[in-house]
Amino acid sequence: MQPARPLKKNRGKKGTPDWIVTFADLATLLLTFFILLLSFAEMDVEKYRAMANSMSLAFGSSNVVAEDVGGSPITLVESDTVSLPEPSESLQQQPEFIDERTERSETRQIPGGVLDLAGRLVRELEEEVASETLHVNYDEDQVVIRFSEEATFRSGDATIKPEMIPIIERVVSVLSACSGDVVVSGHSDDRPISSSQYRSNWDLSAARAVSVVHELVLNRDIPAERVVAAGRAETRPLAPNTSPENRAINRRVEIAIRNPECSDEVPAADLPVEILP
Repeated sequence: MQPARPLKKNRGKKGTPDWIVTFADLATLLLTFFILLLSFAEMDVEKYRAMANSMSLAFGSSNVVAEDVGGSPITLVESDTVSLPEPSESLQQQPEFIDERTERSETRQIPGGVLDLAGRLVRELEEEVASETLHVNYDEDQVVIRFSEEATFRSGDATIKPEMIPIIERVVSVLSACSGDVVVSGHSDDRPISSSQYRSNWDLSAARAVSVVHELVLNRDIPAERVVAAGRAETRPLAPNTSPENRAINRRVEIAIRNPECSDEVPAADLPVEILP
């Protein structure tokens, strides 16, 4: 009988761990997948160049991408401007790129016709403007003559005060030499009206506008087809209706002359008028 052999201790296996095989297979599959994606992809050269130009502008430089796409760095150009590519079919539906770093002009361009008419009105109505019986304002599109209620109408009434008739006639003499649509609008404050004649502020403001229109076209110096009357009631206040003073400002009639052009142009003087907001 042979003696029993001593048991051998199990030694650790040498070589590559089992998990590395699975990992290598996975990495190979991922690499193959991305190679396939790259092979099917088409690079839109125009989009690439437009994107590169946009990025260069955003980072504060006047750089454009080189003609060779794919590995070519963004190169400096001697010009101060950036030439974007011509729009292709793929770019026609894309939003236009705007350089937000461009400084916006703070100067508002006022047409010569607006300045000319405003100057003529100020010269003709110098005393009334100085006494604040009326105001002459303008913006890029129109000149606005603003009459206060206190100077023009009695409270709750749409009949023009007799002393205002000569002033309106002088306005007509200026406007008759100028073209442009004329919109006369009546405005009120936010307090409900208490009157047996007018149902609401809409009625009163419209009636006041019509009264001024009658004076403008009475002598036919201004063609009636140029003039429109509108009642605005309390919908367009100049100041919050929070005090008697502000409500008085909001009760007014305005004559707006839109896109005016005047004949026999006279150089506009320095205008003590307000620019409309």
